[in-house]
Formats: sequence, C-alpha cells, structure tokens
Amino acid sequence: MFTHEKHMRRCLDLARNGLGRVAPNPLVGAALVRGGSILAEGYHRRYGLAHAEVEAIGKLKRRELLSECTLYVSLEPCCHVGKTPPCTELIIASKIPRVVVAAADPFSRVNGAGIRRLREAGVEVTLGVLEREAREQNRRFFTFHEKKRPYIILKWAQSADAFIDICRAASEPPATISGLQAHRLSHKWRTEEQAIMVGANTALMDNPKLTARLWCGQNPTRVVYDEQNSLPRALNIFRSDAPVVALSGGDLSRWMQALHERSIQSLIVEGGAKLLRRFIDAGLWDEARIFTAPRTLQKGVPAPRICGALRHEERIGADLLQVMVNG
Repeated sequence: MFTHEKHMRRCLDLARNGLGRVAPNPLVGAALVRGGSILAEGYHRRYGLAHAEVEAIGKLKRRELLSECTLYVSLEPCCHVGKTPPCTELIIASKIPRVVVAAADPFSRVNGAGIRRLREAGVEVTLGVLEREAREQNRRFFTFHEKKRPYIILKWAQSADAFIDICRAASEPPATISGLQAHRLSHKWRTEEQAIMVGANTALMDNPKLTARLWCGQNPTRVVYDEQNSLPRALNIFRSDAPVVALSGGDLSRWMQALHERSIQSLIVEGGAKLLRRFIDAGLWDEARIFTAPRTLQKGVPAPRICGALRHEERIGADLLQVMVNG
C-alpha cells in the first residue's frame, strides 16, 4: 500500500499543474510504473487536450513494456466519447494489466462505468488509494456533480478592526486595505476559478474589472447580480475581455442553478458586504479566504462574520490570510 500511495501522490502532484485550465474537466495525473520505477507520466493540461492517461501512455517509447506496467491515475478513467476518445479503450488496447485509481468519477456518464469496463476486459483495478486527497484536489468537480452547483469561495480583505471599506460616496475610491502581495495572490486565484461575482452596488461604486491583471492566466467569467437589469453597459464588468453573466432574479439556489447550467464549476464571491452576508446567512459556501491587514479604519463597512473550520493560515506580506471551510 505504501508503494501505491507513493506513486499516487506523484499523480496528484502532476494533476495540480492543470488548475485553471482544464475545467469543466477534472484535474487528473497519471503514471506508468514498472518494477517500482516511473517510466512515463502525464497530466490533463488543458480542456480539449489529451487526458492524463493518454499523455502518459503516449510518452512511453518502448511500447512492449506496457504489458508489464501498472497505470496509476488520480481519477477513474473515462469510458465515453467527449472531446477525446475513451481512456478505458486505450488502456485495454495497450494491454496494461493493472490500474490503480484514487477516486471514482462522479460524472453521470462515468460514475463507476470506467472501472467496470476495465474489469470486464480483464484488467486488475485497485480503487481508493488516497481517495480523500483526490476528492479534496477535485473538490470543485465533485461539488459540481454531486451538489449540482459551483464550488463557492467567499473572499474579502478586512482591516485589523474588522471593516472592509470606509463609508463613502460613489465618486470616492474604495479603501486600500491589503498589500500588493495579497493583491497578486488574489489575481492568481482568479485564474484558477471559472467565475467571479459581485453585487450591483459594488459594480456601480467600484467599477471593478475583475480580471487577472497581476497574474498570467485566463480571466474568469464575471457574474453580477443586477436585479433590475439596470446597470450601465459602460461598466468594466461588461467589457469584452471576459464573459459576463447578469443574474436578474430568484434566490441564491436559482443563481447557482443558472451557473451550473452554464457548466461553471467554481465561483469566487468578492463582494460587497451585503452579497457576502447573503451567502453566509444561507450557509451556501464551501470556502472563505480572508485577508486581515494591520491597518485600522476605526469606522466604515463592517466585515462579514462567518463561522467555519480554520483549514489554513499564513502571512502574505504584512497581511494574515485565513482559509475557512464550511462544516
């Protein structure tokens, strides 16, 4: 089992390289192992490109060794035709005798069928090696398929005395709370998630771009709650440098259903305070990322209050980052 875990950890490390580029597909890494040594490895690099298993098999130059290898893969191989052919059929055709899988794929067109196909073809399949770690890595994908909504990340920066902004008029700029390193990290996060959301008041008051200007990567889809469908189309959120979804009615569940229908697996909610509180009050969030800066504001817009389990804490420049999880 130790050997299985060692090679599966390598698959998980490989899979992480696809973050922000493979959605709505999952993150997947794969390795071909013979005699305890990895002969070839791969990962799903970008949506529409080769899956991890295909890349690993394709890299092995001595094809005769495939029949002596064990294939490790961090998620159940697909058995359906999508953007690419079924991975199960390539594994079978390659005469790979053993496959070790971290977690079953929750997608309805797979969901155990890939494992059944391999076993029916005589392939020995071991399932559940580092399953918890694999599900955590693909928490966006699992949430999307199991809960039928995006994985929801709440994010804000607050002063040391727990305010997220000053009280101001629309013509005044928002308070600068967190430092440059925190801003860069926030922009990196934008490249890793499929969508980013603000409320109508934030769109009007701040006119945010919601793009990844401080990090190289793809801009997320911009989502805005515009109940009256009255936001000026000259606002930055309606620019052509990223897709935009305007939600004009219904409750939070209906909004998340609308995003699910658009195949959006993950969502960062960046404000304002009223919108953040709406998600918190409904218990509709998975993760909260909170920067606390050393500066004080003394008065202003109170930061949301949230209860969750602290998963991670670190200093980002002068700011303290805390990551909370719901439940």
